[in-house]
Amino acid sequence: MSAKKTKNQQILFLCQFALLLAIEIIVCFTPLGTLPSLGMLSATLSHVPVIIAAVVLGMKAGALMGLVFGTCSFIYWTFVAPGAFSFLYTPFYTLGEFQGNFGSLLICFVPRILIGVVTVLVMKGLMKIIKNEFAAAAAAGLFGTLTNTFLVLLGIYIFFGQEYYSMAVTDSSQTLLAFLGLVVLTNGLPEAAIGAAAASAIGVPVKKAVSKRYMNVS
Repeated sequence: MSAKKTKNQQILFLCQFALLLAIEIIVCFTPLGTLPSLGMLSATLSHVPVIIAAVVLGMKAGALMGLVFGTCSFIYWTFVAPGAFSFLYTPFYTLGEFQGNFGSLLICFVPRILIGVVTVLVMKGLMKIIKNEFAAAAAAGLFGTLTNTFLVLLGIYIFFGQEYYSMAVTDSSQTLLAFLGLVVLTNGLPEAAIGAAAASAIGVPVKKAVSKRYMNVS
């Protein structure tokens, strides 16, 4: 492979990543990225650019886009629109007796980064079994999104279980685990469905187009 071709491929990669980065920032900081939610945590489209980056550009790009997602989340809940549940995502927010801590950073960043990692791992694994890229991508987008959902809720349960329960659960007969399960149904599953659709309907066609473009770069 010539040095010129390698350089052109790098430029193409950076352009694609920059485009997804711009979309990520838009969905993180504007109402365009917020879905109607029945739960106490907001449903979002912010995972979609992460999944597409993972499918199209690979695990490193997906993990880096996940880091961008986490960074945007941190900035949003710390500086842009701090609210009642901001302490879950930033250690620099206090609401009465409730204060964020190091666990807030883990919740904010680790699940987002792992979206891209899990998406690529699931897709590669399934491609060895079913040989259908669209189906593999859909499943990868689904599991990548659910990874974020479950790890965020697990982090809330571990680090802020009592605080979150006292603020979010109004029915004292309902356990925290039951309430978090409701959040999965009302927020997590719609987000996962969107992630699956984005990976299959957008990620795979773009990946095929990019592959052809790479072959023709000179």
